[in-house]
Amino acid sequence: MRQARDHGGNHWPLRPLRKPVTGFGAPVPRRAAAQLAAGMPVVPVLIVSGIALVDVFAGSGMFWLPLLAAGPALAASTNGPRGVLFVGLLAAVLGASLGVSEAGPGHELTAVLSALLAVTLASALASALRGRRERVLAAVRSVAEAAQHAVLKPIPETVGPFRVAVRYSAAAAEARIGGDLYALVQTPHGVRLIVGDVRGKGLPAVEIAALVLGVFREAAYDEPDLLAVVGRIERSLARNLGPDDFVTAVVVGHPRAGELEMVNCGHASPLLIPASGGVVAVEAGRPAPPLGLLALVGEPPCLEVLPFSDGDQLLLYTDGVIEARDRAREFYPLAERVARHVSDEPEHILSAVHDELLAHVGGRLHDDAALLLLQMQAVGEPDSSASEAQGTTVPESASEPGPGRGPEEYDGRGPVSVVSRSRSATVGSDGGRRWSAQRTGAAFSSGPGR
Repeated sequence: MRQARDHGGNHWPLRPLRKPVTGFGAPVPRRAAAQLAAGMPVVPVLIVSGIALVDVFAGSGMFWLPLLAAGPALAASTNGPRGVLFVGLLAAVLGASLGVSEAGPGHELTAVLSALLAVTLASALASALRGRRERVLAAVRSVAEAAQHAVLKPIPETVGPFRVAVRYSAAAAEARIGGDLYALVQTPHGVRLIVGDVRGKGLPAVEIAALVLGVFREAAYDEPDLLAVVGRIERSLARNLGPDDFVTAVVVGHPRAGELEMVNCGHASPLLIPASGGVVAVEAGRPAPPLGLLALVGEPPCLEVLPFSDGDQLLLYTDGVIEARDRAREFYPLAERVARHVSDEPEHILSAVHDELLAHVGGRLHDDAALLLLQMQAVGEPDSSASEAQGTTVPESASEPGPGRGPEEYDGRGPVSVVSRSRSATVGSDGGRRWSAQRTGAAFSSGPGR
């Protein structure tokens, strides 16, 4: 036995090296076996063997032999050219053996073998072309995936004081990208995000989505006012959109602790999920048209200021979610399903909702769908400014609506109008708590700011 000596002069026995086992008895790794089984034309081989057995036991001459061509034809749809040639060779060998044993006419056997050869060659060519198209499609999908990561950049699970979860499904599954858009950036003015939907589908919608996201990411850093961010996007779209194009969007900002700012431009109302329970649709105090069409109205969009404390969640989505229909043409009840899956884990909520959405439509969406859930994390003790901003306010519960909204009061003394409204509701055991929101509308200026 070989021995080794260490630095101290001690001798230690060495185990003999084992040579790798090769040959027929060598163990095959599971991965290699799986790849081999996946590449074998099992079904075509079984079909060819079955036809040969039927011909042997039926004893009807060469009646069944022309059906051997089904083997290589089927292999062309599932295997590569090598698999097709293998099945064709097997079919030719079996056909020749059975034809000779049955002593059929020579011209009939020649015709059968010629047909097998022609079908095999044509099937091998079709298989090669199919493989080439699959490689091209894989390359296109990889490019589309890279474009998606460039346009819709992945959002981390934690951004600033928020936990974030995102789900996105394009209507064109092979494209992996569509006209829905979302972005979340951390700026000197706080965390800001946008969720929107471009009119139309395909590459034109992707181009507009890329334009909106590029302008948003730049303006979110530059503009201290959220309305100025919306104004920058509007002016850019006014220069680049066609007469029939527009973008619905919700722009949200977190300028200070305890509250969110929101501007809704013709988009679906976000869902507020307070920590105390319930699901509330946050409706705009003064509806605004989509981006690209704001010049058609005389009033500016409305700035919503919402209380948003530790544990509260805000769900933003596109119309592909709420307009998804099942076989009975029923819309997907998003608020109801969200209320069923409310938890402290945003990822769990969106996973459950997304799975139910796909089940509702039968597995394939007919429109792009995006979901973005924002949750405020508990970061130490709340500061005094956050407490003063929130007071004892909570959103209205969806299950127990409060009194109707009061009339809106507009102050027309200047170009900036302020609307103040409040509504109350009893939520859980914290009865008597109120939700108040201030809404501000400001006109866009022609310059970079307000």
